[in-house]
This record gives sequence, C-alpha cells and structure tokens, in this order.
Amino acid sequence: MLVFFAVLLVGGCASIRQSLQNQPCILDPSHPYDTVHVDPEHHNLTLHWKHPDTGQPFETIKKVVVWLKSRGDSVIAVTNAGIYEPGFIPTGLYVEKSQELNPLNLKDGYGNFYLKPNGVFFISDGLFEIVESEKFHEQELSIEYALQSGPLLLENQTIHPEFTAGSKNCRLRSGIGVTRTGQAILAISNGAVNFYDFATWFRDDVGAMNALYLDGAISELYIHDRREHSNGRFAGFLAVILKKE
Repeated sequence: MLVFFAVLLVGGCASIRQSLQNQPCILDPSHPYDTVHVDPEHHNLTLHWKHPDTGQPFETIKKVVVWLKSRGDSVIAVTNAGIYEPGFIPTGLYVEKSQELNPLNLKDGYGNFYLKPNGVFFISDGLFEIVESEKFHEQELSIEYALQSGPLLLENQTIHPEFTAGSKNCRLRSGIGVTRTGQAILAISNGAVNFYDFATWFRDDVGAMNALYLDGAISELYIHDRREHSNGRFAGFLAVILKKE
C-alpha cells in the first residue's frame, strides 16, 4: 500500500457539474483538476468496452468496477475512454487485448474528435505512448491497448495549433497525458476550462510530453474512495488497476 500512495496523486473534491453548453471559464481554485498518476511499474492500465460473457457494452463505470472487482482486481480508477457513436461504438481506433475491435479513423468531420490533429493513446509492452493519428501505423510495435480520440492537446510539448489563448469555449474536460518518464496522467477538470489552458496545464504543471483529449461535459472519473461513479453511459473505459505482487 505504500507504493499506492506514492504513485497516486488525487485532488480532493468532486467536479462542478457542467451542461453541454459553454460555461464561465472558472476552475475550483483549491482543486482545479482531479488527477491519477499511473506508473507502469506499479499499475496496469487496461481498456474495456464489452462484457466478455455477454458481448454487450458495459455502458457504465459502475458495471466495469463491479466486474473488475469480481476478478479480484484492486481498482484504483476508471474513466470513460473517448468519444463514441450511437450504439456505444468508439469513434475511431479501439484495440483491446491486442485485438482491433474498431479501425483507425482518418476522415474529416465535425466536432472535437475531428479537430485535427487528433491522436491515439496506446500501450505496448506495458509502456504508454500518445501519437498523432496519421503517424500511428508507423509504430512497428505489438499493441496491447489503443484508443483514438481528439483533439491532440500536446505533441512533443507543442500545443495544438487550433487552440486559442483566452478562448471562451469552456467546459468540463477530461484527458490523458504521458510524461517524459513514461507515466500516464488521467485528469478531469473541476469546473470549466478551454482547450488552450487544459493543454498548458498538462505541459507545465504535470510535465506531459504528449496529451490527448478524452471527452467533455459528460466525462466522469471514478477514483477509489475519493470520487464516486454515476449512471452516465459510455462506450470504452480506461481502468487503472494495482499490479499484483
């Protein structure tokens, strides 16, 4: 348990509720973000879309948590893993246990996913990476898990070129970053933030080299003993599990 406290850094309060519309650009001054720092040496980071017994989407964080605990896993955190289509189908690439269940999406379109460049978070040999979507197939690696989302917040510490400082496009936002030392950081805002400030926070406050937006106003981040899950419905989920000794 000493390892758990050393590698898990969590803000202390629940997120301010957000609607689907823009909100005043205000974050909780004492806990602007709730975060989970994931160390590949001590944690497994896994993706879950459909229940292995029924073949039906899990849909809620609660169902994922219950299922993981039924296997004897020590669940640290679970969050919804990116944007999805009707029928609870991930938008873009989705790889689970080395099986590609949904293909890479390089199309143009409307909405945050299509605010190019977008990106792919993936896990290979237990290590975490984020790359721009067009570069994903350059990776000659064995991919264990992968999800595509957008926009890409940071690429090699460079903020997305379409983001504007001082933008009034503020909402609750969630994302994932990967640091120079290989840790992954899950984060959800406690209040409303624009893309530019969210990307800047990932770069300057937590030292992310690359970072990817996961979702907006409907996002949830369950953290064991600190943040509860609600009944929001989603497609894929990212789960942080303590490695067994």
